[in-house]
Amino acid sequence: MTNEPTRRAVTSAGLAALGLAALPVPARALTEARARALVDSVVQDINRVIASGRSLSRMISEFERIFARYADVSIIARSTLGPAARRASAAQLRAYTEAFRSYVARKYGKRFNEFKGGRIEVKGVREVKSWHEVRSTAYLPGQSPFEVSFLVSDRSGRDRFFDLVIEGISMRITERTEIGAMLDRRNGDIDALISDLRSAG
Repeated sequence: MTNEPTRRAVTSAGLAALGLAALPVPARALTEARARALVDSVVQDINRVIASGRSLSRMISEFERIFARYADVSIIARSTLGPAARRASAAQLRAYTEAFRSYVARKYGKRFNEFKGGRIEVKGVREVKSWHEVRSTAYLPGQSPFEVSFLVSDRSGRDRFFDLVIEGISMRITERTEIGAMLDRRNGDIDALISDLRSAG
C-alpha cells in the first residue's frame, strides 16, 4: 500500500472521511430518512467545498470541520488505533483523536483541487443489521462513476457515519492498516505515533 492516497480513496475521505469505526451497537431509533438526511448534508457540504474555488488551506480547514461535524470521530479514531487503544491513557486517546482528525483533513483535503467539476449524488438507503447503509455515486472528471456507501449509526447519541466503503473497500480497514504500520515503525510508542500524525498527511 502506498502512502499517497488514490483519487477514489481521497474522494471517500473528502466526503468527509473518513468513517472508520468498529461496528456500532443496535441503533433502533435511527430511521432510513434520518440516515439519508445526514448523508445528504455531508454531500451538500462536500460539493460546496469542491466548487468553492477557495485556497487549499481553506479547503483543508473546511474538510476538517465537515469531518468533525458529521463523522463519529471518537469511535473512528479509536478503531484506527486498533488494539493499542486498550492500553492508551485517556489523555493519549484525546490527543490521538485530535491529531487523527487533523491528519485526515490534511491527507485528503489537500487533494480537493483534483475534484473540481465533480459531484456526488445520493442514490438510496437500506437498513443493514444495526446500522443503515446510504449509497451514493461519485462523478469525477475523466473517470467512470463509482459507488460510495456511507455506514450510519446513532451509537454516539447523534446520527453520524462510522465508515465509508468505496467500491467494496472499507476506509476504516484501510486507515487502520496505515496507522498500524506507523505505530509499528515507532515500536508501539503511542506518544511517538501522535507526534507523527501531527505532521503527517
